[in-house]
Amino acid sequence: MQQKPQMLQILNEHGNITNEKLVPKLTQQQLLKMYEFMLQGRTFDETALKLQREGRMLTFAAGIGQEAATVGTAFALEKNDWMFPSFRENSAYMVRGMPPELLYQYWAGDERGNKIPDTLNCFTVSVPVSTQIPHAVGVAWAMKLKKEKNMVMVYFGDGATSKGDFHEGMNFAGVFKVPCVFVCQNNQWAISLPRSRQTASDTLAQKAFAYGFDGVLVDGNDVLAVYAATKAAVDKARKGGGPTFVECFTYRLADHTTADDAARYRTAEEIAEWKRKDPIDRFEKYLFAVGILTEKIKKEIWEKVEKRISDAVRKMEAAAAASPEDIFNFTYEEMPWFLKEQMNEMMQAMQKAKEVEVK
Repeated sequence: MQQKPQMLQILNEHGNITNEKLVPKLTQQQLLKMYEFMLQGRTFDETALKLQREGRMLTFAAGIGQEAATVGTAFALEKNDWMFPSFRENSAYMVRGMPPELLYQYWAGDERGNKIPDTLNCFTVSVPVSTQIPHAVGVAWAMKLKKEKNMVMVYFGDGATSKGDFHEGMNFAGVFKVPCVFVCQNNQWAISLPRSRQTASDTLAQKAFAYGFDGVLVDGNDVLAVYAATKAAVDKARKGGGPTFVECFTYRLADHTTADDAARYRTAEEIAEWKRKDPIDRFEKYLFAVGILTEKIKKEIWEKVEKRISDAVRKMEAAAAASPEDIFNFTYEEMPWFLKEQMNEMMQAMQKAKEVEVK
């Protein structure tokens, strides 16, 4: 029989502590900051969906309902650690310090938004499923060879566990004991394919055992449990203990992307059941219960978040238009002859079009 990890939970869906011994040692300021980032992630996504419907943004993949998984994991990283996202980690990016206007710019179709600030150790958005996993493992291996005390965290969804990149990365990480934490946001659906059709394994976390390292299953809607499990994995990696697989058992409340209609394959009852487990509501109940959050503080945080996101939208839309030549300028380090020819043809065609307009 396969070894099956038990699900780690600290906060239940009612916001009550289920295991006092496991509660992470975080200050009130840290807990409030965690709550703020979760609200910011939710507001960012809801705003992006509105922008897309209005034609002000392209296809978007929302992480609504997964804020505990993204914020809790990213919160465990240190500045010099590296983060490799997939395409649903906007909240994690913002925890790391990524300006939200750049994220909006990217999802609006402007690749300049994918230019990560030099001060942030984050890789770019990876839309192809699982291709970022070998990249992350390679960087972690380089860290080990250079004897650095940093580590790498790589994100992916449940669908990625069926791809070769995932298994190759996991195998390499296990053999060479690289400082890498694999974070699977198991949101139950890979577009329209349910997790039950993804694998015969009882859990995704147990796949790590075949590759020689630990797999941890955590309640992905419980930000305290997510943080505790990830922090332990991050510390272990940094100390030379090798990789860990963290499966965040969560749910995608929104469509897969704005190009999808989840109502075709999910029931209203299933969604309603998961809405009762909302990670933000759960954490908020806990913070109120222990006296850390008050209505006044909540209002202040909401106002701060809403202003930050509205400012980000304004900055994104105020950005100067990209130059058409950029399509060619940043494809290769040195532009090959055939791209130069194509660029010149395009520029000549644009110039002729302008002359026609003037006439």
